[in-house]
Amino acid sequence: MPDVVGIKFRSCGKINNFETNGIELHKGDLVVIESEFGLGIGTVLTGPRFIDKHEKEFKKVIRLAEKDDLKQKQENIQFEKEAKTFCLERIMARGLPMKLISTEITLDRKRIVFYFTADGRIDFRELVKDLAAKFKTRIEMRQIGVRDKAKLVGGLSLCGKELCCRLFLTSFEPISIRMAKQQELTLNTGKLSGACGRLMCCLGYEYNENGVETAPASDESTIAISEEPEIYEIIVKEPETTPADNVVCQNNKHAEQKKPENFNRPKRRRRRRPRKKSPETTA
Repeated sequence: MPDVVGIKFRSCGKINNFETNGIELHKGDLVVIESEFGLGIGTVLTGPRFIDKHEKEFKKVIRLAEKDDLKQKQENIQFEKEAKTFCLERIMARGLPMKLISTEITLDRKRIVFYFTADGRIDFRELVKDLAAKFKTRIEMRQIGVRDKAKLVGGLSLCGKELCCRLFLTSFEPISIRMAKQQELTLNTGKLSGACGRLMCCLGYEYNENGVETAPASDESTIAISEEPEIYEIIVKEPETTPADNVVCQNNKHAEQKKPENFNRPKRRRRRRPRKKSPETTA
């Protein structure tokens, strides 16, 4: 079975395993490898180790990075700036609702990747034609989220330090408001949100997955505090008025007397008797 080493391409990227290909490698060496995106320069972070069983075949390290490779990498950085500037011009010319974040070019310049953000799906076929006609290479457009955008751009967090995703986080874990509740933090989204507008990743550092925090042990017993206290719903109703025999008006000198039982009974209409005619009128 082959010897593999852990290689990282970015300071905040994932560590991928590659075969040593018979090359003597040490931690901190710069090597040229071929990934699924193309040729690139990576840094060895874990020394060679032997793997007994593996399900998939690892890609091999091509060679140690030479002076020409490092020089080509520096030239690609300037080329990335030019590609980003041209892409921004074409985006504005075509009026596309998208925001270009960064540009990445492989070591051999066979592929250029443009990272952008947008609210929905974008029809960038005409834009790709403009870029391909300009750079004469393969063009790839990748739409990323707000958290990946903060990871690429970087910045300062509310604590005054650089963003964790920019320094050491290799992947994003799901963050919920429950983590803030367990730590008894102020449930204010403005104070709990990071530069990306989502909940800060550091909320998960001191979160207990079991959902129970244990108080310091004492001689008598151990007290367990549940994650979420029970919430009781209190409903306040207006008191119902009870009928009284006599109701006294405070703002009036006269009192309202008790109404008789037949107070609301309709009056009986009297039948009118026919008037008798006088004898003079009959004659």
